[in-house]
Amino acid sequence: MRILADENIPLVDAFFGAIGPIRRQGGRGIDRAALGDSEILLVRSVTEVDRALLQGSAVRFVGTCTIGTDHLDLDYFREAGIAWASAPGCNARGVVDYVLGSLLALAEHHGVSLRERCYGIVGAGQVGGRLLDVLRGLGWRVLVCDPPRQALEGGDYVDLETILRECDAISLHTPLTRDGAWPTHHLLGAEQLARLKPGAWLINAARGAVVDNAALREILQQRRDLDAVLDVWEGEPLADPQLADLCRLATPHIAGYSLDGKLRGTAQIYAAFCAWQGVPAEVVLDELLPDPWLAQLGLQADADPEWALATLCRAVYDPRRDDADFRRSLHGDAQARRAAFDALRKHYPLRREIDGLRVNLDGDGEGEALARWVRALGCTLG
Repeated sequence: MRILADENIPLVDAFFGAIGPIRRQGGRGIDRAALGDSEILLVRSVTEVDRALLQGSAVRFVGTCTIGTDHLDLDYFREAGIAWASAPGCNARGVVDYVLGSLLALAEHHGVSLRERCYGIVGAGQVGGRLLDVLRGLGWRVLVCDPPRQALEGGDYVDLETILRECDAISLHTPLTRDGAWPTHHLLGAEQLARLKPGAWLINAARGAVVDNAALREILQQRRDLDAVLDVWEGEPLADPQLADLCRLATPHIAGYSLDGKLRGTAQIYAAFCAWQGVPAEVVLDELLPDPWLAQLGLQADADPEWALATLCRAVYDPRRDDADFRRSLHGDAQARRAAFDALRKHYPLRREIDGLRVNLDGDGEGEALARWVRALGCTLG
């Protein structure tokens, strides 16, 4: 079977090489002409896969190596009998690491303790749910807003107004929808942003249009007490330089760009394809993952947990590096900035995940609080 794949998807040869010939194309350049006679299409979130692209083509399977599916026309897929798969949860841990690194940067800038803040998570799916587990595992106060899950499950959820009123830090993890039970396009518009708690921090690592970017730019100009961290932007790959300049951290849609997450995405799509074909999945991800550069760290058992948290997180990943790289790209005309945005993603440096890092606690201190924080991060205690 003939395959067309986004050139930024890793390990395509390892997973799909035995299935058929593979051609690669930049994700934004995948159009009807590029498809040719391809029967399998492998994409990421930058490619709109809809009727206009696929009608009359030979494509019978579409795989997106991403969590989100707002770039896929699922109604048309059903109508045309095209099988599809996404990779839910593949990069969730990477996004959690991004949020933790952002919170550390914000706390350091303001000289505050993270354990004394109230956190709001909007969207408790794969990413938000894992972030919730980490923050509550640290013993921090967390409120969660997810109306669809609340309707299905009941439980300890709050509405968006409560999040805006009570939370010192809000992290957005919703899909982008324009209709249905919970439309999230411009979920935070001018009215909602105006009701943010004084001194609040807003982190968006979901989709750019979940926040009205123009309204956010205006409120940040008016209220210097607020801080924003944006990884996603309306109009990508053309981000708003003025808005970026007002953000505490600004990055080019790389929150989930850990190597582990990207490889997991390819593996999940391969497994879904094999299931569709009714054949066993013979390629195993664990055999392809390289060893991490940092496998273990040693800490004294009486170390301050907040210092240890910052040390462990930043030893693996610090988003301030990506912020600096992105800010250097926000120059030139629109065409140059679009190209720079995509280049930062295409040539993203190797990054691993905190989950699984081995931590040895040494010394005579009891270290119970430290051990709890280490486990909450997902690290393995030695």
